[in-house]
Amino acid sequence: MATAPTGRVWFITGASKGLGRAFTEAALGAGDRVVAVARTLTSLEPLAAEHGDRLLALPLDVTDRAAVHATVEEAVRHFGRLDVVVNNAGFLAMGMIEEFTEAQARAQMETNFFGALWVSQAVLPHLRAQRSGHLVQISSIGALGGYPLTGMYSASKFALEGMSEALAAEAASFGVKLTIVEPGGYWTDLYTTGLTATDPLDAYAPLRADLEKRFAEGSVDSMPHLAAEAVMKLVDSPEPPLRLLLGSLAYDLAFDVSRQRMQTWAAWEETSRAAEQAAEAPEGYGS
Repeated sequence: MATAPTGRVWFITGASKGLGRAFTEAALGAGDRVVAVARTLTSLEPLAAEHGDRLLALPLDVTDRAAVHATVEEAVRHFGRLDVVVNNAGFLAMGMIEEFTEAQARAQMETNFFGALWVSQAVLPHLRAQRSGHLVQISSIGALGGYPLTGMYSASKFALEGMSEALAAEAASFGVKLTIVEPGGYWTDLYTTGLTATDPLDAYAPLRADLEKRFAEGSVDSMPHLAAEAVMKLVDSPEPPLRLLLGSLAYDLAFDVSRQRMQTWAAWEETSRAAEQAAEAPEGYGS
């Protein structure tokens, strides 16, 4: 067992770089203790040297369910509890939907969705027993809508959010909180070493060229430490929200998407309501 408990205990996946690294640094800077997990741990060595036994770095591939459960058990044995769990591990598979191989599509879901699911399942017994804790699910601006080139990434984040909404309701009676965090663009390796790409089909070349032009004109990214500061405010709140948007890009897009959907629903209200008619159930139905 480590030294006498002080501060909260965090469990952060994908902690070696990008937003995960920023969350780890912010938690340590607040005097908390952190279990930082990642596939490779080399980049965490300076933090371990600086913060000593307040940082426990463990290797983990979140797609390995058995390894996830074993790592969570090791974390609890070491620090005695978990207070904040950040499901951050993920990567971006970029390409048109038609271009994805089965292996590429499954890999995207295995990390971004199933990895978060396995971690959530592994920590819940401990959080329930404590009757406390906060699950922070790092989603994306990509969960606000599906767009060309990032459709499979959005699919993984849509799945994460659907699961997390249900989990939030299930865990609430045990005193466990859950927040879905939807970041906009940040200066991380998501678009470099964290990126995989499909083999492009010639048919999509014009659309790709148009998208690349729009990305170049409209990309606005922020420093990861700003996201970490927002997450620190989030976990400090006695009543955290189910969802938290990070950045003006995500905030504005969320409202734009919501307005567009409401306008469409209203325009098609008559058709929608006509699809339902109150009636007695047919004989034998539901028996």
